[in-house]
Amino acid sequence: MVNTRLIQDIGDAPRYQLLIKHILEAGQRFEPRREIVYRDIIRYDYPTMIERISRLANTLAGLGVGPGDTVAVLDWDSHRYLEAYFAVPMMGAILHTVNVRLSPAQLLYTMNHAEDKVVLVNSEFAPALQSFRDKLPSVKHYVLLSDSGSEMESHLDFSGEYENLLSKSGNTFDFPDFDENSVATIFYTTGTTGEPKGVYFSHRQLVLHTLAIAGSIGAYETQGRFRSNDVYMPLTPMFHVHAWGLPYLATLLGVKQVYPGKYEPEMLIRLIKGEGVTLSHCVPTILHMLVSGAASKSIDLSKWKVIIGGAALPKGLALAALKLGIDVYSGYGMSETCPVLTITYLTKEMLESDAESQVDYRVKTGIPIPLVDLEIVDGEGNTLSHDGKAVGEIIVRAPWLTAGYYKDETLTRHLWRDGWLHTGDMATVDRAGYVQITDRLKDMIKTGGEWISSLEVENLLSQHEAVSESAVVGIPSEKWGERPFALVVLKTGYEGEVDEPALQAFIKSYVERGVINSWSVPDQIIFTTAIPKTSVGKIDKKKIRSELAAKFPLNK
Repeated sequence: MVNTRLIQDIGDAPRYQLLIKHILEAGQRFEPRREIVYRDIIRYDYPTMIERISRLANTLAGLGVGPGDTVAVLDWDSHRYLEAYFAVPMMGAILHTVNVRLSPAQLLYTMNHAEDKVVLVNSEFAPALQSFRDKLPSVKHYVLLSDSGSEMESHLDFSGEYENLLSKSGNTFDFPDFDENSVATIFYTTGTTGEPKGVYFSHRQLVLHTLAIAGSIGAYETQGRFRSNDVYMPLTPMFHVHAWGLPYLATLLGVKQVYPGKYEPEMLIRLIKGEGVTLSHCVPTILHMLVSGAASKSIDLSKWKVIIGGAALPKGLALAALKLGIDVYSGYGMSETCPVLTITYLTKEMLESDAESQVDYRVKTGIPIPLVDLEIVDGEGNTLSHDGKAVGEIIVRAPWLTAGYYKDETLTRHLWRDGWLHTGDMATVDRAGYVQITDRLKDMIKTGGEWISSLEVENLLSQHEAVSESAVVGIPSEKWGERPFALVVLKTGYEGEVDEPALQAFIKSYVERGVINSWSVPDQIIFTTAIPKTSVGKIDKKKIRSELAAKFPLNK
């Protein structure tokens, strides 16, 4: 038995609670005059932001919001969203970041499941809510979010427009101390089956996550550092896993923050150039949209650092970004993990090598950040070797992982088994600790008893000069169980000739070099103008599989 000595409470020594309000307090101490910028509409400094957060808290309190109540936000990335990130949980209420790209039925389900009391809604999304307003019994008030500051006609019966309400509210609010384990945020993640699942996080978890990513992407001397002199702009929706927690870190550091609203390529490029943005994060499809656009060729991107997550970073896309001077690298996490678990780390020797040598590590999933325990296990739960060859499911432990799925004990027990959170992601871990995702467990292709990584084949296709995007999925086969099919989007303006046999021959060249096995070559490669994406910009392999299976019912 381990003999431990616990700290005893003596006298008046209080227990200091890890609360989100302490993140907010830190930023203004160092750089109070740095700005929060929203598109080309508004900008203000940190003291003004704190005043606005207090005004929002007073507004919500006036609408009856108290500790434990849920406040929903439906908005694009904005200064308003940032203010809600702080005001709502600092009151002791719960922030529901609503995925605005869900279907109407899913929106209705998540808002009822979370029991939203007050809804802050952008005018663009008001019509969707209006269609099922009578089916939201818990909602008592709607607040209009409008870039113009003007009211709009709606059957939602708005309690007022955001800016008008804030202007009438007090600019100070006594944010209380309370238990750090109180729930601060909730949002919903969609899976392959069933309704969206609610994941939730406490103040303590969000503070510890913020401090851990501060160390992992700020303190270590390597590529892509995020420090107090950076200019930050998220390109991951703020409804998606707290925009990976970076707005909290940006506020802690007191950096200049730029919020782009709806992602429009011309606006994004204008903000990167005009505001001097130096650090962003996004899924590969957003980077692809910017890198392949003509506007990106007209500006200097050599000071822009971009963290890629949410999906694997294809080597071809990474090389294209590096050629533009973008310091691109990868991270890994999931909705259930707050999200960050690993980040790419390049040693001094790696940084001194050429781009072609570096890129193999930049596209890797990285190494676990501080306070993360990560292992890979086989189907029986046995821990596998960190030899860079053994493939197993990633299981993790960290102080910021969700305690479970909201109101769903069955799925929670499946998520947490034997004291570890099971991610459903398959990976290798090498002797140096680098994690390489091979695929989602559900996206691995099993053909003739052998496994194929769809991500590996996509990565190879991305390196062909004609390929802009690709998606590889398994389609049922009478003979083999499954066989790989590929969807490919060609680069706009590509002047060469390329067809299915040419791309298959390109993949076979890697077979000859021993990079992949012969059974990994797609049976069919279908050219298309666009690849289906999920609500957060990831390749929608569920939809692709169902559509291809309908066209090719059972291949021989």
